[in-house]
Amino acid sequence: MPDSAASSDATRPAPKPRLRADAQRSQDALLEAAKIVFARSGVDAPVREIAEQAGVGLGTVYRRFPHRADLIAAVFRREMDVCADAASPLAAAHPPFEALALWLQRYAAFVGTKRGLAQALHSGDAAYATLPAHFEARLRPAFLGLFDRAMATGAIRRDVDATELLGAVSGLCLSGYTTTPEQAERMIALLMDGLRYGAHRPE
Repeated sequence: MPDSAASSDATRPAPKPRLRADAQRSQDALLEAAKIVFARSGVDAPVREIAEQAGVGLGTVYRRFPHRADLIAAVFRREMDVCADAASPLAAAHPPFEALALWLQRYAAFVGTKRGLAQALHSGDAAYATLPAHFEARLRPAFLGLFDRAMATGAIRRDVDATELLGAVSGLCLSGYTTTPEQAERMIALLMDGLRYGAHRPE
């Protein structure tokens, strides 16, 4: 698959129309396969490995994602959406603190994906230009809804800053000291316990 670090927005294909349900399922399977292969073999893994993981032909991969950077960006965007979409079900099923804590563990798993893609994402390729805006549009509102609910109910201390908390979780996940998902999970659980120290529920 050709890399396209020097490509400009003008050389990118126009956005594709909304996919049919069966085509969407096929693309989701391809993106899930790419995520697995990238985690296992790195973002420079052979396209054949991705196709075999997804159970599709090479032509299907190239047809959907002519440039490797487009595939990487799509994987990353999909992981953002999965994480953001988890917020509402968690809020409906759990008390405010537990919902926030569970979502931050989901977010940690998302950041773990970023660990594997970080070098590619910072290459300057135009395919990645829209990802920060997607983060602001999808992930941050999902987090803030859970955070504000926990704060309003007195589940966490009132001197916590939402942006600092999100940054702290990212830092824990990307630290050289947390080399496994299990280590990151334990550190985030400890961080969340600290948020309850000095918290006071509203009268």
